[in-house]
Amino acid sequence: MTTTTPQVASRWSRFRGSYLLYSFKRDLIAQLSLVVFIALVAVAVLAPWLAPMNPYDLAQIDIMSSELPPFWVDGSDPTYPMGTDAQGRDLLSTILYGARVSLIIGFGAVALQALLGVSFGLLAGYLGGRVDAFLMRLADIQLSFSTLMVAIVVGALVKAIFGGATFSAYAVPLLVLIIGLAEWPQYARTVRASVLAERSKEYVDAARVMGFTSRRIMFRHILPNTLSPIFVISTVQVANAIIAEAALSFLGLGMPETQPSLGSLIKSGFDYLQSGSWWITLIPGLMLVVLVLVINLLGDWLRDVLNPRLYKG
Repeated sequence: MTTTTPQVASRWSRFRGSYLLYSFKRDLIAQLSLVVFIALVAVAVLAPWLAPMNPYDLAQIDIMSSELPPFWVDGSDPTYPMGTDAQGRDLLSTILYGARVSLIIGFGAVALQALLGVSFGLLAGYLGGRVDAFLMRLADIQLSFSTLMVAIVVGALVKAIFGGATFSAYAVPLLVLIIGLAEWPQYARTVRASVLAERSKEYVDAARVMGFTSRRIMFRHILPNTLSPIFVISTVQVANAIIAEAALSFLGLGMPETQPSLGSLIKSGFDYLQSGSWWITLIPGLMLVVLVLVINLLGDWLRDVLNPRLYKG
């Protein structure tokens, strides 16, 4: 206890005096974005306890209560404050559960992207030579296709080979895999550029002289000095992954309507816009816009703070 307590106090004091906290305290947009983001994540995680109904429980779905408007529109039902969808599910409950699914896919896909991209970027930048040439050409080929195109092709192939029922049963891990595999080059190219700048520095030469293995040098010494761009990319990629899931669900290649996500909710209500049931699409769409917006705003703030050219001291 006597050795760890001063270390914790030292880390806390360094954080309190850091430019990161200094900038955050003076950026109202970043503060509001973080509060909104934490609130959205909290209600999504606590959806089973906060949601008035369980959209997965067929016994709680009343088809006779379908397409009821939200509380501020005439004809609403107090039982369903945000109205109901075409299947009679409470829209507030489906949005809370759907946000949780979208966040799981977003964070899971980014974790896979980071795992692949950081590993390949470290190998390419540190080893160089043929390894670098092969991995970067592979990344160039990947980047020549748009993320949505790759996801559509892979998703369609999975559906054709294993069937729609199998795809629906494993939709979440499959979407994490599809979106994650489509975006790893973003991390790989950024990490490679950082490693190329770091590997010629004196601390790396000292680690080599001391006999450290290449693996230890890459992951214990070089990687911690490349975390700043990784954090910035991750915020942007989480938003991109959530949008990609929504786009795939809207095209029928993402989450099925029986397993609500923000994208599948938007798709399920799209056919009812002309009949006047605009809330089925508009309310989940606003939720998606707010979620992506606050993530992007936090990413912009983090990019500016971690940019050494903008550092004010």
